[in-house]
Amino acid sequence: MGGVVHIVGAGLAGLSAALRLASRGRKVKIWEAAGHAGGRCRSFYEAGLDRRIDNGNHLVLTGNRSARDYLALAGAPDALIPAPAAHFPFVDLGAGRRWTVRMNAGPLPWWIASPSRRIPDTRLRDYLRCAGLASAGPDATVAEAISERGPLWRRFWEPMTLAVLNAPPERAQAALLRRALCETFAKGAAHCRPMFAPEGLGAALVEPALARLKALGGEIAYFTPLKAIDRAGNRAVRLRFGEGRAEEVGPRDRVVLALPPARLGAVLPELDPPDDRRAILNAHFVVPAAALPRAAPPMIGLLNSRAHWMFTRGDVVSLTVSAADETDMPGGDRDALLDLLWTDARKALDLGSANYAKGRILVERRATFDQSPSGVAKRPGASTGLQNLFLAGDAVRTGLPATIEGAIRSGEIAARLAA
Repeated sequence: MGGVVHIVGAGLAGLSAALRLASRGRKVKIWEAAGHAGGRCRSFYEAGLDRRIDNGNHLVLTGNRSARDYLALAGAPDALIPAPAAHFPFVDLGAGRRWTVRMNAGPLPWWIASPSRRIPDTRLRDYLRCAGLASAGPDATVAEAISERGPLWRRFWEPMTLAVLNAPPERAQAALLRRALCETFAKGAAHCRPMFAPEGLGAALVEPALARLKALGGEIAYFTPLKAIDRAGNRAVRLRFGEGRAEEVGPRDRVVLALPPARLGAVLPELDPPDDRRAILNAHFVVPAAALPRAAPPMIGLLNSRAHWMFTRGDVVSLTVSAADETDMPGGDRDALLDLLWTDARKALDLGSANYAKGRILVERRATFDQSPSGVAKRPGASTGLQNLFLAGDAVRTGLPATIEGAIRSGEIAARLAA
């Protein structure tokens, strides 16, 4: 076998590829530009809140097989805790209504025939009018594929599209949403129970992977941004990093680039990857424990709200605004924005006049790539014109959206090719 696999990027895609290869006995070396692993899925101590928080809210479902395999390889199969049931609570702040979508076991979705399980004010025929999603081609948006425009559209398809594709239905590619649903919701409750990280995403997805890689002899070098790749014929022969550092790529070595599109295009100028300036905004609030209800759901979908989803872990309440670059919320005054979002959180949790103790706005400006039909068409494949160089990352052509599952799946594909 022999040779080293150089993996550039220690986000989930790079860690996924590294775990796969190291578990097969390959020697791996990871090169990371930042001083930490995890990329856009990490935890850190926020001094202003005096809490360890996630940089963003991510949702993993029990049907995400790649994520579950990744956890098993990392030696932490129970790091994410599945919810006891596939229940999804929602609150419509404008109408003052609350309901919970309750999926049933098995692939036959009889829950849509039960008024107590489905979205309020919807009928069975509304769900049948969504059949266009099943046959939508690569150029169709979600809005073009689904003709229904009643309560089901407003209370399910719009929030679902924003959550999965970080784009409104009028711009998001229908085929990407279909693929994500086919692996989870379309298979019944056993495949769509939410999975939560009690100690944060870093403790669940990053730290176990790093520990396992170390035990397998893997190496990681931080603060080493890749600047260029030297080539000879159809092979990569040298990696050039910052501050004049270089690493030779031997005849039996392989290279996996697990980089976001902006950086990928800089080192492989022949590529034209999709734009990755699609933002997600998160607001984190520390709330006095006495103010929080004891049975606060860990996740709530929000309608007629400035935010789209709310997550509660301990005394930290976090709100997520998807497609944040397309909103009209005030961007300059963070305190005013915190107060606006807290108003919605307080209503959703029925906290009366309770206030938060501390708050923080975080904006991930390059949260996802452009998941419109034109953006998806630009996704590169995992193989390149260089026979020893492969690509990973959620923007690589996996068929999946820019999610945790998509990033980990891309690492699987790159590892298979590099092996």
